[in-house]
Amino acid sequence: MGTLTGCSFSTLNLKLRFCPFGSNIRQRIEIFDRKSGCFLCKKPSRRRQPLDIKYDIVRCFGSNDNGDNGHESEDNASKDSNLATATSRDEAEDRGRTSSDSSSPPTISPMGPGYNHFQVDSFKLMELLGPEKVDPADVKLIKEKLFGYSTFWVTKEEPFGDLGEGILFLGNLRGTREEIFDKLQNQLAELMGDKYNLFMVEEPNSEAPDPRGGPRVSFGMLRKEVSEPVPTTLWQYVIALLLFLLTIGSSVELGIASQINRLPPEVVRYFTDPNAVEPPDMELLFPFVESALPLAYGVLGVQLFHEVGHFLAAFPKKVKLSIPYFIPNITLGSFGAITQFKSILPDRKTKVDISLAGPFAGAALSCSMFAVGLLLSSNPDAAGDLVQVPSALFQGSLLLGLISRATLGYAAMHAATVWVHPLVIAGWCGLTTSAFNMLPVGCLDGGRAVQGAFGKSPLIGFGLTTYTLLGLGVLGGTLSLPWGLYVLICQRTPEKPCLNDVTEVGIWRRTILSVAIFLVALTLLPVWDELAEELGIGLVTTF
Repeated sequence: MGTLTGCSFSTLNLKLRFCPFGSNIRQRIEIFDRKSGCFLCKKPSRRRQPLDIKYDIVRCFGSNDNGDNGHESEDNASKDSNLATATSRDEAEDRGRTSSDSSSPPTISPMGPGYNHFQVDSFKLMELLGPEKVDPADVKLIKEKLFGYSTFWVTKEEPFGDLGEGILFLGNLRGTREEIFDKLQNQLAELMGDKYNLFMVEEPNSEAPDPRGGPRVSFGMLRKEVSEPVPTTLWQYVIALLLFLLTIGSSVELGIASQINRLPPEVVRYFTDPNAVEPPDMELLFPFVESALPLAYGVLGVQLFHEVGHFLAAFPKKVKLSIPYFIPNITLGSFGAITQFKSILPDRKTKVDISLAGPFAGAALSCSMFAVGLLLSSNPDAAGDLVQVPSALFQGSLLLGLISRATLGYAAMHAATVWVHPLVIAGWCGLTTSAFNMLPVGCLDGGRAVQGAFGKSPLIGFGLTTYTLLGLGVLGGTLSLPWGLYVLICQRTPEKPCLNDVTEVGIWRRTILSVAIFLVALTLLPVWDELAEELGIGLVTTF
């Protein structure tokens, strides 16, 4: 730990010496810290900082921490004589100045000793409050023991990390990057223990690719406590529990809203009329809660299955995940959940696998419920379990609308309302939520997968395109604005790099991800009016 210290200065001769224009005469003094003497004291100092100022005589009021009062009395006499001699000499020089010199305008620099002292203390404060940096002695030792002709020849060092708290070693690779990286990691663990984490990243601003193929690589080093995520706190568990309870409430509300044809008129008027102000008596909804539970169970089941997929993919890789923070939504029941990585990912393949596992698991369960619900909707034996929904629901997704039209037929779909099984609504909401989470932007599952499969630079292009389509309402329809705001507030930051952030993920992972993003676009793309009228998906009113 460091402390903030400083020196105070006082001008003995209040008359300032002003140099004529074009004069090169400037006095250079040496300012010492609190434990050092000044040039008037004639005592040696081990630390000093040069500073140019325009005062003639500056007296340094230093303090001796050792408390040697006997020596102070002896030194004060020599100091006073030196000060008196210097003062008389300067007064003579001032009297001998010409009138032209005295009439010249003064040039006083606003950057005095106080400003420099404040600036130095500000830098020290930032260093104290910021993350702990890599020890320079460790850097020297690592360069001597780890890097060399057989591994990686270091030619340059640069700051590494968000705040420059690490070291980035640039140079020339002397072998296969994966083998060299594994060798360096093992040697670093033997030399430093678990004090540092070593990253292999693409060399920034590289002018040419590596002669062996692929990008040029560099090695970054950060302290373990700085680079690894912090553990989950008690307050975060409390917040996660509250959000989960709210998600249960929003899922039950979705189940109640699906029975709109059975609800009392005053309740329907409150939820459908934008001019309705007074809320109805909530006791009127209690008889419908029990019948709303199956749909709520389906929506919550999809979200829980999504998170289980993440955890099952992370467990074999020994990657820790945070508790999921569910996001309630009254239209879909839930917008999904925010799950953070609580350990550094070993490579980009792991990032892609864990990111895709959740949406794929949730989509698989949603597809099953959606398919079974469509079959039950066309079964006369299940007519008592059907609910009536607006046909505009099927116009919200091109892919799901076409599947519903092919299954239920023209007569059932070409109407103002459609009778469907509650599993259709649960599957629809689950597929829509999974598609939203697979959008290639920010820290969503799709954004993480794109960053791992294609890199951080392509993610920026995908992200800008996604934001544009959401802003124009091309994707997601009426849900595009709330989802875009949610991503901007909670999920806009890309994921941090892996330990091995260079090795490619393979062609088949990229192919699967590309097909998934294509299906996401078809799911979130609404059915335009001309196609809906031609296929008989709902009733399209034209003016």
